[in-house]
Amino acid sequence: MTGIVYYGAGNLFSLQCSLDRIGEKYGLITSAEQFEGFERYIIPGVGHAGAAMQKLEGTGLIPLIRETKKPLLGVCLGMQLLTAQSEEGNSTLCNIIPLRTRRFIKDGGLKIPHTGWNKVRVERAGPLYEGIPDDSQFYFVHSYYIELNSNFTLTSTEYGITFSSSIMKDNFFGVQFHPEKSGEAGEQLLKNFTRI
Repeated sequence: MTGIVYYGAGNLFSLQCSLDRIGEKYGLITSAEQFEGFERYIIPGVGHAGAAMQKLEGTGLIPLIRETKKPLLGVCLGMQLLTAQSEEGNSTLCNIIPLRTRRFIKDGGLKIPHTGWNKVRVERAGPLYEGIPDDSQFYFVHSYYIELNSNFTLTSTEYGITFSSSIMKDNFFGVQFHPEKSGEAGEQLLKNFTRI
């Protein structure tokens, strides 16, 4: 059973529908008392990193998130919260994966936020991408990105620059795109996560 960390900074409906489609049972976690009893966790998120971090701190969940040995997946802003710092409001984040979240520079006519379908290139093998062809398309909506790092980058995507579209450290995973809005490839990724 998957625990969805709900802290008031995410649209849960699409994620819940996607988990329903793949037959995965889930429950919502809003406080530290509810954290145990799940096999894995998903942290969704949309919005401002600093505001989201304040809301997450208010739940009392951050120490439990940092210490868990169970699989945990951050989605979009949820992935960024796993990093050390964000240029969005110069926010200090959970610092589980020692990377920085940076702002896209409006340059060369690229529209910010990066919105729509884009290719995801596998940089190193990982359980999230089993059965998903390299260069599969996933759906993105974001104005901030996580820098590339050979130790933690699982996949990369190009949008003016090349950035980490997914990251991994130990039992922690993050995806910048929205798997719940990414069709068959996204559902396969969620299935893969539920099997870790």
